[in-house]
Amino acid sequence: MACYNTHVTPTTLGYAFIGGLLPSFIWLYFLLKEDASHPEPKKLIALAFVAGMAAVPLALPLEQYAKAHLTDARSFFTAWALIEETLKYVMAATFILWRRAVDEAPDYVIYMMTVALGFASAENMLFLIAPLSNGHVIPALFTGDLRFLGSTLLHVIASATIGLAFAFSAHGGPVTRVAAASLGLILATALHAAFNALIISEGTSTTLAAFFLVWTVAVVFFAAFEVLKYFQYRDSTNITH
Repeated sequence: MACYNTHVTPTTLGYAFIGGLLPSFIWLYFLLKEDASHPEPKKLIALAFVAGMAAVPLALPLEQYAKAHLTDARSFFTAWALIEETLKYVMAATFILWRRAVDEAPDYVIYMMTVALGFASAENMLFLIAPLSNGHVIPALFTGDLRFLGSTLLHVIASATIGLAFAFSAHGGPVTRVAAASLGLILATALHAAFNALIISEGTSTTLAAFFLVWTVAVVFFAAFEVLKYFQYRDSTNITH
């Protein structure tokens, strides 16, 4: 995540706001289409999205502290990833996951991904402010495209890892669920840290490797999500009939 110290105008902030929201809204549209047969309350989806956005100002000072006190690159990337993944989970757990509307296993994945999209949208806004403030519209568009295909999707699948851990342990006891959530957070942090290390390293090959990593994991994730929905809704249909 980046935070820029630069003079900005209301117009620049407006463009950054729209540019940050648009990629997340596109992903959110496809996400909700995937679960259209069992839709979630729109107000709760909106709350999850806003909660994710609100996590960004909480992450910034923690990441700046880590940047100031960690010199080893691996520790630095891991700390940033852990901060972001933990805060997204905390926001979801605080505002969403305890509600009665979260009554099916796939719901955990849906809401974790929605929180992640809110986080990504606010983060994208920060990345767009500097180039837009300097009149660099084309670089800003290029940044937005790359983040749509890379970082935004990364946030989605990383948080979805935690959601899947909750979903597949939904019928387990408290110890099982805590262990699953911990494992999900560890995997999400590892994926996020690996992406950060690759994308920030200079060179076309490492950038391509970062995108390959994200899209490969995304394919695996969507397959797992389809399996989860199949068993959940198959069981619901059998109970109904």
